[in-house]
Amino acid sequence: MSQDIKKALEIITSGTVQVTPCEDLVKKLQTKKHLTIKFGADPTAPDLHLGHAVVLHKLRQLQNLGHKIIFLIGDYTARIGDPTGRSKTRPPLSGEEIASNAQTYLNQVGKVLDLEQTKVCYNSEWLAKLSFADVIHLCSKVTVAQLAEREDFAQRLKEKTPIGMHEMMYPLMQGYDSVALHADVELGGTDQTFNLLMGRHLQETYGQEPQVIITLPLLEGLDGVRKMSKSYGNYVGLWEAAESAYGKIMSISDELMWRYYLLLGEKTASEVQELKQGVVQQTLHPMELKKTLAFTIIKRFWSADEAQNAQQQFEALFQQRDYSAAQEVLLPPETPNPLWIVELL
Repeated sequence: MSQDIKKALEIITSGTVQVTPCEDLVKKLQTKKHLTIKFGADPTAPDLHLGHAVVLHKLRQLQNLGHKIIFLIGDYTARIGDPTGRSKTRPPLSGEEIASNAQTYLNQVGKVLDLEQTKVCYNSEWLAKLSFADVIHLCSKVTVAQLAEREDFAQRLKEKTPIGMHEMMYPLMQGYDSVALHADVELGGTDQTFNLLMGRHLQETYGQEPQVIITLPLLEGLDGVRKMSKSYGNYVGLWEAAESAYGKIMSISDELMWRYYLLLGEKTASEVQELKQGVVQQTLHPMELKKTLAFTIIKRFWSADEAQNAQQQFEALFQQRDYSAAQEVLLPPETPNPLWIVELL
C-alpha cells in the first residue's frame, strides 16, 4: 500500500465507528479514481444541528481529498419518515413542509461543505418514476425475515406495536438510492447501519459493485445522555446565533467535553487523552479547555469573527459580570400579559 493511500485511509477512518468492509475501501482508493460519496438526509424538520455536523465534517474531509460528494435530499422518503429508532409511525408531512425544510438544509450544509463542489440530488427524481411493477421487483430483492432483523422493527413486533407496510419499505427506498446513484461509499450515523447495508445488498442484486459503509458515532446532546435531537431539546442548531451556540457548548459537563473534542474539536484520541492528563495534573483548567472547544466549533461552523465576538460576550457576561454586553430581547406582540416568570426564562 502506497504512502498516499495510507494517509488517505487514516484521514477517512479517523473518528469513525466502522468501515465495512475496510479492504473494499482500500481497493477503491487504489484505483485512484474520484469516488462517489453519498450522504442522505430527509427534510423532516427545518433545522440541522451539531449532531449532523459530525457526518458533514467527515464529508468535507473526503471532499478535500478530491472525492465527489453527493448530498442527497430525501424529499420522497421524507413522505414516510425514517422509522429508525421510533416506537410508533411518524405523522406524514405535506409537500410544502418538505420543500421548505429542504431549502434550509442547503443553507446550513453550506457552512461545512463547498456547495460548488457538491452535487445535490433529490430522490424523487427516480423514486417517483417507479411503476408498481418496479416496486414489486424491488420488494422481491428482500425477504420479510431480513427486514424483521432490524432492531426497532423487532422490538415493535415483540411489543405488538403496529408497523405500517410503508415503514417496511423505507430501507428499500434508501437502499435503492445507492443503486440509482452508483454510490462507491455511503456515510451515516451508527443508527443508520441497517439502512446503509441495505444499499450495499441491493447494489449487489442489481449487478453493481457494492458500496462501502462508513458509520460515525452519534453525538450526545447537551444533557450528555441522549443523542442530540431537536425533539429532545438538547441540541446546538447550525442556524442559531453564534453567541447562543457558544453559550450552549459552554454549558456541557466537563466529562462530555472530551467527546465533543474528539468528534468536533479537531483532536485525535491520543490528543484528547493528553488534555485529560493535563486536567488531572492541574496544568490545564477545564473552563479554559471548554472555551477553546467552543471557540474552535464556532470558528469552524460559523466564522472566526463570530467566534471571537461570542467568546468576548461570554467572558464579559459570565466571568467579568459586565451585563452591559447583554443583548436586548423584544417579546413578540402576542406574548401573554401577565407572563409567568418561568415561561419568560
